[in-house]
Amino acid sequence: MNANQLADQNHPGLAGQRAIVTGAATGIGNAIARALAAQGVSVAIADLNLEAAQAAAAALGAGHHAVGVDVRERESVQAGFDAALARLGGIDICIANAGVSTMRRAIDLSDQDWDFNMDVNARGVFLTNQIAARHFVNENKGTIVNTASLAAKIGAPLLAHYSASKFAVVGWTQGLARELAPMGIRVNAVCPGFVRTSMQERELRWEAELRGMTPDEVQQDYIRQTPLGRIETPEDVAGVVVFLCSDAARFMTGQAINVTGGVYTT
Repeated sequence: MNANQLADQNHPGLAGQRAIVTGAATGIGNAIARALAAQGVSVAIADLNLEAAQAAAAALGAGHHAVGVDVRERESVQAGFDAALARLGGIDICIANAGVSTMRRAIDLSDQDWDFNMDVNARGVFLTNQIAARHFVNENKGTIVNTASLAAKIGAPLLAHYSASKFAVVGWTQGLARELAPMGIRVNAVCPGFVRTSMQERELRWEAELRGMTPDEVQQDYIRQTPLGRIETPEDVAGVVVFLCSDAARFMTGQAINVTGGVYTT
């Protein structure tokens, strides 16, 4: 899906807004940044890889910016948010998308596996949301969307630690949404399924080795599990995120929306 196709999907109330998107140099985050930009949103692409973020921002064109952010570190998130605020002249939307995975049987997990997933996926969302929320409370407006996962709805074998981190994202989203609702600030999450990204490419190799299969056999298994019959794209997720940011979702908060092609429906 190109920028013109994204722009054809009109979402009310987005033109002229300003957004920060973490983990936006590549993958789902980049698709979200592109989809928001196509709606007239000025975007700050926040990523650990500043060089990649700068390239992604340049591809969006004038009015979009890159900031280096390590979502595990409060000082880095605060500095990135402040830089985005200064460059954009304000922030109306926060997309906490940065995430990681490792894959191992639960009994073989190391402390490092657990800490890495929790630090980026759970602590990273906490820090990003809290810093954005403190700004939004002063403005009495704002929208937050967090990237959770299908693994936040049903525990995933070989990804038990990743599931735990993403379940945390959903719980945090629900609690924060209820706290901020009286101030008109909405907080929602999306739960993607089997998305074609560089992260999935790594996971295919890891899972193939752990299950004694080929990566192609693992991918075909993902497709068999998906009622809509294909691997998900980052743009599939981005479209739902843009909807949640728009006025069309003005009465939605505290939700964790499945974007899985039907893999899980609860």
